[in-house]
Amino acid sequence: MAGHAVEHDYHLIPPSPWPFLSGVACMVWGLGMVVFFAGLQPRNGDSPMKEFFFSKGLDTLQGKEGASGGWILLVLGSLFAAYVMFGWWRDVARESEVGDHTPVVDIGLRYGMIMFIMQEAMFFVGWFWMFFELGLFHKMRAKWNTDVLENAPAYADSMAPGISSINWAGLPLMNTLILLLSGCTVTWAHHALIHNDRKGAKWGLGLTVLLGVWFVIMQAIEYLEAFHGRTHGEPWLSTDAYGSAFFLATGFHGLHVAIGAIFLFVCWARLMRGGFKPEKHFGLEAAAWYWHFVDVVWLFLFAFVYIVFGFNAL
Repeated sequence: MAGHAVEHDYHLIPPSPWPFLSGVACMVWGLGMVVFFAGLQPRNGDSPMKEFFFSKGLDTLQGKEGASGGWILLVLGSLFAAYVMFGWWRDVARESEVGDHTPVVDIGLRYGMIMFIMQEAMFFVGWFWMFFELGLFHKMRAKWNTDVLENAPAYADSMAPGISSINWAGLPLMNTLILLLSGCTVTWAHHALIHNDRKGAKWGLGLTVLLGVWFVIMQAIEYLEAFHGRTHGEPWLSTDAYGSAFFLATGFHGLHVAIGAIFLFVCWARLMRGGFKPEKHFGLEAAAWYWHFVDVVWLFLFAFVYIVFGFNAL
């Protein structure tokens, strides 16, 4: 009741626009993904305006003729989602700073982060399931009735042999070392903060952010090399099952690394202005959990997508 002291450990937030806006942002972003990768309007010349905004945006990257704005919705959706995340997390950080995050609320935040990481893990579980199923049984699929599976004979050479994977001993190995090192630096930062070594925590977080940015840059270079070498057998999007699976998994993981680096940068900025205490720093702890998850997923991708498939394709 108004004017009475709070007699429970829960934090009842005031009305917030962020849940609704996050749904709208996800809808725009999801529509942008569909337009970019699949397209909603065929290129037949009937409606130039619709073709520009709703034709397959990936055609631009693959060098096909005709201007395409199929990437615009994806960019707008991504920026909208970034704005919602910034605003919502800013409000959560402010709630923590004013003391609204009681021990009970803190437990709820931890459960929420755990469930978030679990659902992210299930995406990669689904992807690995698809990857191994195609890798092991693609020749069996090639014998299916074409009424059941369109273009079934093409599955015979959709994985291996006949397709060259990207050399694991080059940029992929460097990126693996970068992520492993970043896992060490974020652990250093976390333990330094626990022992009230704020200088060590700042250095550890700063180095982790730089390593994350370095990883994304190296992956972008790897993609550019794959794009320029796609006529020589290297994998590429929509040309074979391995190419599509490769870019879906590594690209989605690269997005996770970029988001994780932003997450850690925000923690570093809060730390620089006096935020986080040895006894209360779940924001940093959640970022560290997320970063270790990204590390582990990459080890599985590196082992199976690059190394195992690379040897299998020889």
